Order: sequence, then C-alpha cells, then structure tokens
Amino acid sequence: MLVDLKLSGKNVIVVGGGRVSYKKVLKFIKEGPKVRVFSKSFSAEMKRLYNEGKVELINFEIKDVDEFIKSLDPKPHVLLVATDDSLLNAELAMKARAHGCMVYVVDNPNLSDFTLPALAEIDDVKIAISTGGKSPAMARVLRKRVERMIKKEDLLQIRLQLHVREVLKKTIPDQSIRKHVIYEVLRNKRIAELLKEERFDEALAEALTIIERHRSEAMELPR
Repeated sequence: MLVDLKLSGKNVIVVGGGRVSYKKVLKFIKEGPKVRVFSKSFSAEMKRLYNEGKVELINFEIKDVDEFIKSLDPKPHVLLVATDDSLLNAELAMKARAHGCMVYVVDNPNLSDFTLPALAEIDDVKIAISTGGKSPAMARVLRKRVERMIKKEDLLQIRLQLHVREVLKKTIPDQSIRKHVIYEVLRNKRIAELLKEERFDEALAEALTIIERHRSEAMELPR
C-alpha cells in the first residue's frame, strides 16, 4: 500500500551523511519537514543542503544506540538510517521503533516501516512507482516513461477541475449531481480540444456553461 506522508513541519532525523543519505534526504525536504543529519562526516552535497538552510548538520559519533535515541528531543516522527554499518543500522531501527518512530533503513527494506518509491512529479501530479524493493533501477526507468506520458493538457485539466469543484460546491448542493458534472467536464471533447491548444479561459467558460445548465435543471426538479 503506497501512502503519501504529510511531513510538513515534522521532525526527521537522518543518521549518515554520505551520498546515499543525501539522495534520500532530497525526497524528504520537498515535503517541508525539519531535517537533522547526524554523522561523523558529510558529503559535499549534504553540506550544500546545509548552506541552503534545508538541513541541520550535527557532527556526532554514535557509541550507545539506546542513549542516542533517548537523547533526541523532540523525538523524530521519522528516523532515516543510512550508515555504512549494517549492524548499527539494524540496532538503530529496532530502538527507534521501540520509541514510537517510523523507520526507514536504506540498506535493508525488510527493517523499514515504509518504502521510498520512484516518484514521477510533473507540476501538481505525483505518481509513485514501486517494485517492492525488487528493482530500484527498473522503478526509475518506469518513472521516466510515466513522466513522458503526462501532457500539458493533462495538467491544465487538473487546474480546470479545481475551478469546477470550487464552483460546484457553491452552486449545487447535491453530491451526485456534482460528481456527474465533474465527469461530464472531464469527458467533454470541446474542452479537451481547448486545453490541448492551451486556451484555458475558453475551456473554463465551457465548463461553467455545463455547470449552469445542471444548476438550472436541479432547481426545476420537484422537491
């Protein structure tokens, strides 16, 4: 089951400051959490994120895992483990989970509470692609293929649907009618043509005409 975690303002702790850790951190910082990275050393890329104000770097060597987890204040919502010591990674995962943290272990998906799928992102569209950890390389190939499939008119349709939903909530109380209108707009060939030609305002006018027709018909129904 793929879940989109809402991490804005949440606390994320990362153990490990190398390039592998950096690549995973990039996925997290897009969601706006507070990220603290603990490590004996940091890659140039991780230092760049620090200079950009996106992460906090803490030079630290873990000697006692239990004491380290207990010392974290506030407790992290997510602990991302990415050291080059698999035994340390496993112990960190076990102790952090015991303290109520969600855990992601870079080198061992079986110890993780969630996966980080390849994510195709085009404007407001996010499509997660996961192979269940069987082939990250193939997940990246499929991600690029999906990104090529999303067209400009698809993104404009999403923008149009937002307008349509907002107007419907204000003008048509019946949810079943609102749902019908949404799909009628979505399948309307004239609107599709206008969006393909990037004539958004005209497409919106067509959609509003459809909404008004259904609003008038709903008012004429016997109560």
